[in-house]
Amino acid sequence: MYKGEQNQPERRGIFITFEGGDGAGKSTHLQLVAEALRERGQEVVCLREPGGTIIGEQLRSTVLDPGNYIMTDECELLIYEAARAQLVAQIIRPALARGSIVLCDRFTDSTIAYQSFGRGLERAFVERANNFACQGIHPDRTILMITGGDAEVGIERATHHKHADRLEMAGMEFHARVNAGFAQIAEEDPARIRVVVSNESKARTAAKVFAALSDMFEWMADGSVCDEDFFKMLLMKRDSLSRG
Repeated sequence: MYKGEQNQPERRGIFITFEGGDGAGKSTHLQLVAEALRERGQEVVCLREPGGTIIGEQLRSTVLDPGNYIMTDECELLIYEAARAQLVAQIIRPALARGSIVLCDRFTDSTIAYQSFGRGLERAFVERANNFACQGIHPDRTILMITGGDAEVGIERATHHKHADRLEMAGMEFHARVNAGFAQIAEEDPARIRVVVSNESKARTAAKVFAALSDMFEWMADGSVCDEDFFKMLLMKRDSLSRG
């Protein structure tokens, strides 16, 4: 089923990923971008990694379960890649082929940051595994969100309303290495990756995210449209949907 879809013409859609350490605000700002694009008539597909498919969500539960503390680093990497391979073939490639805008909470940069910089697996091997799972699909733009503080700030944000998962429990030294990895990845690919510091209000951070996408969506650079009231309205709508 999915193998045939791989022979479709070159994609017409746009693939944007949101990256960063835990608690940086990726999910919130992905949702705000999605809502704004939908209001302008765009088809938007929102995804998360690992996950996004039935198989991917099952793998997510396994890899993030604190009870699986004996999981090896190599096993962890291959679970992420398996979930990604399914997501690319089943959801991302078909969506891009029909012209959708795909927004994904984490993708290959997270694997390099967490499994290579964080766990210490050979980066060249991790990159080969990423390429194998991605089947030629790569982000057009990546928003790298950082807290502006140390790793502890992000973990406190991420676990404020829930119990920590297996990755969040990996320790501050691990998360410091992850954050350093993201910083290096961004330095290596400034054309694709735009860094946004989420150390202000959500509305002001949203304005910075939209500015980082304004070369792809010209209306996002229009101050008469994307003013502070616009971002507050998006946040109110998001909160209303979350409560609903």
